[in-house]
Amino acid sequence: MNKRQGLFSVIAAVAIQLTLGVMYVWSVFQTGIANTIFGGDNAAAGLAFSLLLATLSIGGIAGGKLAAKYSIRLVVFLGGIILSAGFFLASLVTANISWMLWITYGIMGGVGMGFTYSTTIACAQKWYPHKKGFVTGVVISALGLGGVVFAPIVENLILSFGGTGVGESKTFMVLSAVFLVVCTVGSLFMKTPPEGYMEHNAESNIVAAKTDKDYSPRQMLKTSQFYLIVITFALAGMCWLMMIGFAKPIAIAKGLERTATIGVLAASMFNSIGRLFWGTISDKLGRINTIIILLSGTVIVSLLVNMANGYWIFVLIAFIAFFYGGFATGFPALTADIFGTKYVAANFGFVLLGYSTAAIISSQIAGYYKNIARDNIDLMFPAFVIASCCAVAGIIMMMILRQRINELK
Repeated sequence: MNKRQGLFSVIAAVAIQLTLGVMYVWSVFQTGIANTIFGGDNAAAGLAFSLLLATLSIGGIAGGKLAAKYSIRLVVFLGGIILSAGFFLASLVTANISWMLWITYGIMGGVGMGFTYSTTIACAQKWYPHKKGFVTGVVISALGLGGVVFAPIVENLILSFGGTGVGESKTFMVLSAVFLVVCTVGSLFMKTPPEGYMEHNAESNIVAAKTDKDYSPRQMLKTSQFYLIVITFALAGMCWLMMIGFAKPIAIAKGLERTATIGVLAASMFNSIGRLFWGTISDKLGRINTIIILLSGTVIVSLLVNMANGYWIFVLIAFIAFFYGGFATGFPALTADIFGTKYVAANFGFVLLGYSTAAIISSQIAGYYKNIARDNIDLMFPAFVIASCCAVAGIIMMMILRQRINELK
């Protein structure tokens, strides 16, 4: 029965993460929202997306604590309600109250996603602790795949509801209904394994023992390892976060308006592939080694964005997404490796503070340079130079973390 329940929980987590992948199609909304609600201000429009990503950590922390006290099932259900309500209210926002989009789509959407994002990952890791990288990759690869699934759906919905600048609000309303149904039904299948599960799991070669690796959030916050992980997560996400919110506008500026949505699809598809691929690799190479490899790749591709012309821009977008997919898998698994799985939902919520910080900073940097590059997209290049430098700093942070772990052994 335990094996079947674990499988059901993972399948439900995959379905929920698939719908959360809607967050990765923001660039399809960006131009219409910027022009109709924010008077053409790309940075102000991008802030809605940044706030959604930023408040993931708040939802993750709160959801993780509630899951430990009550149940994952309840937290996922509540997360779906908050997320659905946020998107529904976002559909009612007009230019006269443009700031409401930051609250509805941004804050409510982010908190709702945070409730469901970290708890579903934590649930899967607890069922398969001997393959944390792989199972984390399976669950959150669905998040990237969601972008592939929803990009054309959202594009067609916007067109069917009146086109760019008109159809975004009704599309938010449709997505609200999708979140409500999927999260409500999915929550019914979410359950954490019983006490002693691993000791009786005959298929695992690992004996689960109580160790000092099960840090509570309060204990974790007192360690230097936590801050090194958070800082690195922030640095690692800069290039991806700049690109995902502006992939379509960048492609359009490079003369690819008719096929610009391909950039969004490429980002989502390779993000999904990267999550599963690098999750499996990290089980073999180790989390820190894998993250260093990914950061090294990010340094290079960030500097190539400005030089790419024609369809080569889609290739670079795909690589950026592929590398970020590894970060998205690596950091939850690294958190569980170092601090244990007992409180991993809440602990990873705190780690997401790095991602949240990067979301705010990156959108403002990218939005600022996109405004400057309104007539010449090459002027956006400094944003990706900054991203490359951040990746170099991330490599240094990971080397320090590895040294710190070795010292504690």
